[in-house]
Amino acid sequence: MSFVLDNSVAMCWLLNDGRPADVSYALKVLDSLKNTQAIVPALWALEAANVVTKVESKGLVPEARTQVFVATLGRLNIVVDKATAAHALGETLNLARRYKLSAYDASYLELALREGLPLATLDADLGKAAKKAGVTRFEAT
Repeated sequence: MSFVLDNSVAMCWLLNDGRPADVSYALKVLDSLKNTQAIVPALWALEAANVVTKVESKGLVPEARTQVFVATLGRLNIVVDKATAAHALGETLNLARRYKLSAYDASYLELALREGLPLATLDADLGKAAKKAGVTRFEAT
């Protein structure tokens, strides 16, 4: 079964930080990509690149490690949604307003709703909004 992958989960793979339960969840999501496909909004790679440059500039992760991480992302079963922009100023904007999310976070919720898929996220606000909107959390096994 496919799912929508929020950037918060993927960045946990790089940083391997946070609460132990969050790290465990993120690693289970990563493992699930061996058998299923993740779908991401078109802005996903830009968000990932932004985090990579920030953690490198702060000296938290060396460039050599982020290069391996980026190469790994490229080998995962992650598909980019081509319709993200078409929904940005409509349903995504409405979801951002309704749930007081950034437009970026709302794009994950919009995609999950549009595709009828569960959402893998570690973002508390996005998780709450998804639950209110009737989107289930992806449960990696």
